Amino acid sequence: MTSSLTRCMARYSVSNMLKLAYAGVDPTFPGNGGLDCMQFSGPKQRVIEVLCGTSLGVYEICYAYKCLQKRQDNIKALVAKDKARNHLNRHDITLKKMLLVVMCLAFGIELGFKFATKQLIFLLNPCHIATMLQIYVLTAPPSELVVKLFRVQWYMLHGATLALIFPVINTRVVSTFLFDLNMWYFVLTVLMYNLIRFITGVYTLEPFFDFNWAILTIGALYIYHFLVLQGFGLLTYVNLSNTLCPAITDPFYGPQYRFWAILHQGTLVPLHGKALSLVALICNSLLFPVAPTSEPRESSDISQNGECLTIDGRNTGGELPSNHMHTE
Repeated sequence: MTSSLTRCMARYSVSNMLKLAYAGVDPTFPGNGGLDCMQFSGPKQRVIEVLCGTSLGVYEICYAYKCLQKRQDNIKALVAKDKARNHLNRHDITLKKMLLVVMCLAFGIELGFKFATKQLIFLLNPCHIATMLQIYVLTAPPSELVVKLFRVQWYMLHGATLALIFPVINTRVVSTFLFDLNMWYFVLTVLMYNLIRFITGVYTLEPFFDFNWAILTIGALYIYHFLVLQGFGLLTYVNLSNTLCPAITDPFYGPQYRFWAILHQGTLVPLHGKALSLVALICNSLLFPVAPTSEPRESSDISQNGECLTIDGRNTGGELPSNHMHTE
């Protein structure tokens, strides 16, 4: 009995778990990791980049948090209205369950691939974190946390678009990569349709011309990349989300690629999120044209002191009809 228990515990020892996490990462593939990848940038440059990236991230989080605190009552109103509903339309419930099944299937396939290849550490990449957030917001009951996480993950979907435009296939089996890519693209398509179709209040975006949730997400991504992912990367020699060295398909490949990343990600995150919102706005208007109802809405005016990055969208088409999911 004791010997079998010892063998069972040895199977789940720290060393075995670490092997399962990153033993399958092959450093011979360019951009996958290894000593050469870690030494792509010198220590001095890395310290400067970490200080700049984290400082900017902390500033953006504090700035956005201060602005969003003024709208806390609007989120509470959305949650209260959602909880007040006795039931959802059966069609909406079915679509929500189908979406959850597809999301879990796609993530399960990716999780199985990571287990089989002993590359679990790549689950720390932002695209997988976004998938986990999506699964959570689909399963959790209505709450303020669900509203906030839904809006944050919305601005993390740009990673899938970048993977489609600049695919890195030298580190993966091509057939598996193409399957994952098509599955992920299909999941995003289903996700967009269902989010447009939902009438649930917690799946509601901020006003179209409000950029504070985008700024909050950008700041969080900066800190997560420069501290968390780069920290694990330096410990394991694994190039998590290209924090140690650039991807071979990076158009800004070079010693300053991280500074370029700060610039283009700071621009891409809000533009991509608002583009998705615009698609939702247009599809909602075309597919579900009904008379507006009295839903709780967030004010889209600039703050009295002009501190928060919001633009008055009352006469600019920045609001969706309130019959379905909308960017208020």
